[in-house]
Amino acid sequence: MRHSKKFLSVVLCLLVVACGDSVESNRDVASSGDKSERPTVALIMKSLANEYFVTMAAGAREHQASHEDRYRLIVNGIKNEIDLAQQVALVDQMISAGADAIVIAPADSKALIPALARASAAGIVIINIDNRLDEDILKEYDLTVPFVGPDNFVGAEMVGQYLGAQLTAGQKVAILEGVPTAHNSQRRTAGFLKAMVDRGLDVVAQQSAQWDQTQAVTVTSGILVQHPDLAAILCANDNMALGAAAAVTQAGKSGQIKIIGIDNISAVRDLIKRKVILATLDQYAGLLAVNGIEYALDALKSGAVLADKITAVDLITADTIN
Repeated sequence: MRHSKKFLSVVLCLLVVACGDSVESNRDVASSGDKSERPTVALIMKSLANEYFVTMAAGAREHQASHEDRYRLIVNGIKNEIDLAQQVALVDQMISAGADAIVIAPADSKALIPALARASAAGIVIINIDNRLDEDILKEYDLTVPFVGPDNFVGAEMVGQYLGAQLTAGQKVAILEGVPTAHNSQRRTAGFLKAMVDRGLDVVAQQSAQWDQTQAVTVTSGILVQHPDLAAILCANDNMALGAAAAVTQAGKSGQIKIIGIDNISAVRDLIKRKVILATLDQYAGLLAVNGIEYALDALKSGAVLADKITAVDLITADTIN
């Protein structure tokens, strides 16, 4: 196992990274004795403008604070969820810093793999969370990277079935996708489609809003013009659900169109209580990074390649919110 005797270089690297997007380290500085043997785990996430990833980062920091004797933590995030170049740069900076493990929620399922291959070649343990890396591209690079996270197809189908039960066969629905090259976006769309087919609903629009609330307003507004009799909108994350809800309100259709999302962020929970949004899916963001970190520590200790670990999801509706 590569220990964190290189932690000083991590600190120096953070001075460079901090000039970019959002970066935090644990409060420790390089120390002597057994603390110097603690591994350094870098958590690299997507946009910290998204509450889902803010919650994920908070869960990771809380876990490290309770386990300071086990590992050091660096938390990294990018400005937005399509800033692939910056996320690649963060991986490369963690390689230069000598991190022992990288726990990553990749912004793209394919584009991050070459950088992760460089990290693996440097002896860094890689754990994939949230958005699964593309299996075919991993094989091309001869990489085996365990995934820790939810089954996005199952979760999307679950919330889609709940929506479908509120509608009548033949009614029109639209799907707002995330980044099309992201595995979780693809699987959520597939889960939505399965639920809509099962319920006999008519999917009249299927467009990407790039996980973004502002883009979701624009895309939804266009769909409402084309399909004024739309009955529902299925959103692949809660940020887009917020944008869809805003567009529906602007169009004077409040209460007429049912909206679902995925992530269980607080703003959406408030709108569920007010019956503006029908439902969302809890993927337990606060635990997701923690599960990935624990997996990384296990891999560092054992030297073994670990199997994938599928984590829980739960439907959130007005009936389940206290």
